[in-house]
Formats: sequence, structure tokens, C-alpha cells
Amino acid sequence: MSHVFRVGVVGAGRVGAVLAAGLRAAGHTIAAAAGESDASRRRAAELLPGVALRKPSEVARGADLLLLTVPDDMLPNVVKVLADSGALHAGQVVAHTSGRHGLAVLAPAAAVGARVIALHPAMTFTGTSVDLERLHGCVFGLTAGQGERELAESLVADLGGRPTWVPEEMRTLYHAGLAHGANHLVTLVSEAMGLLSAAGVDDPAGTLRPLLDAALDNALAHGDAALTGPIVRGDVQTVAAHLKDISANAPDTVPSYVAMAWATLDRAVTDGRLLPIRAQAIASVLSAYGDRRVLPTPRVESA
Repeated sequence: MSHVFRVGVVGAGRVGAVLAAGLRAAGHTIAAAAGESDASRRRAAELLPGVALRKPSEVARGADLLLLTVPDDMLPNVVKVLADSGALHAGQVVAHTSGRHGLAVLAPAAAVGARVIALHPAMTFTGTSVDLERLHGCVFGLTAGQGERELAESLVADLGGRPTWVPEEMRTLYHAGLAHGANHLVTLVSEAMGLLSAAGVDDPAGTLRPLLDAALDNALAHGDAALTGPIVRGDVQTVAAHLKDISANAPDTVPSYVAMAWATLDRAVTDGRLLPIRAQAIASVLSAYGDRRVLPTPRVESA
């Protein structure tokens, strides 16, 4: 830690309270936090005992490091209101934790001379002490000017994380990749558990866990090469049977199954792992439940 900051947190939600607790554990002083909901107050009491809860403008004025941990869509207005009210000042470090936004959203703060940083933890938060351990090794997506890069990396190190630099113009795509992988995974797993429950399985989560743990590890290590299952094998009748039974027992899951089946089919065809005749047969089955699509051309490896 190169400098001890007086930290103010605007948005004592799951992310804000945990990051503030992490910075406090690293030796920084948490001056105040802003959070109006009952959940925020409980979270602050548990993770930040003794820290006063104040209005956002008061928190900002008393901090030399201001963390803005509000929802993405609220962030532009929060920055503008704080800047317009005179709560931000030259030399102050203002950092937000939005994945989508970069430095542009902090322009009002930069205009008054603040040092601005985009600092996004690529992790899902529970808002409890469990998250503090998870911060160790967590990757933080950073965007900062040349003069603030060392400071940004120092803050990540204080939290036990690892930095990765994201260009300003790529912040939204970076965030989309994380949201697609994490948020949609929760939806996918929840639907899979629903199918198992409808099939009479008494412990859907326990049944899925070993399979999903292995699948995730293999996918992260090997990408598309980790694909297994009926589509990659070309088991046309199995795919057809799946869709028939899902339609009868869990019709709300049909659109996502079909969408993911198309995406899996496209990847298997592109990699050349599926014979064209099998691929067309599966495409015909899927087309009965959704829009017909043109299959990609298999990738040809150069000699």
C-alpha cells in the first residue's frame, strides 16, 4: 500500500460494502458511506461497523478516495449531481465499479480536477463476508489514464486482486462477455434444475454439480474442444426427443434450449466435428421449433 486513503463509498450495496471492507482490512480508513435501503444499512453494520452513513454529497466531500458503486444506469446522474453540488474536488480520486462504463462517465469529475479510474471486479457478490475471501485472485477490469495506472493497480493489489486493462472503447463488450457468461449461466442452470425436477429427480442441484463443475473447468481450459453431448455426436433422434419432452413438460424452456442448440450446432459445424448430413438433420429438427438458419461453413485448416 503506497498511500492511506480516507475512503468514501456512495452506494453501500453488495459491491460497495465488500470493497470498502477489503480496503479497510488493507489499512485504509473508511470515512463514511451512503446507503438508504434497509439492506444497505444492515450490510454496512455487518461489514463496516462504526462507519457513519451519510448523504452522498457529505460522503464525497470528506473522502480523498471516492468509490461510486451504484447501478450502471444511475452512475451518470450520480457523477453529475456530485460535481454540480461542489462535492468533488481537484486531486481527489474518483473511481467507479461499473463494468460497462469507462472514463467518459466520470468527465464531470475530471473537469474539476479529480483523478478518475474505472475499477470493475469481475465477480458476483453476495454482500457478505464470504466475498472478502473471493476477492483474493479476483480480476479487476481497469481503465485509467497514464497518470493513474499505478494507483489503480495499487488499489487492486490492496484488495488482493489481479488487474486486467480494458480500453475505454471496449468496456461495454468486456462487460457483455462477463454478463453473458455469468448471468445467463445462472438462468441456464436454473432451467436445467427445473427439467430435472420435472423428471422426478429429488436432488437436481446435487445431480448437476459434478457435471457442471467438470464442464466449466473443461470449457475454460479447452474452449469448444470441451463440447460433448448429442449435438456434437450427431444424435438427431435424441435432440428431437429432448424437444418433444421439454415441450410437453417445461414449454418455457424450449426457446433457450433451441437457441443454445443452434449455437452449439454452429460451433460443431465450424470446427468440422459434425458430418454435414448429420448437421442438416439436426438443423431440420431445430427449425421445427424456431427460425430456420443457414449453417456455417466448416473451417479449413491451412497446410
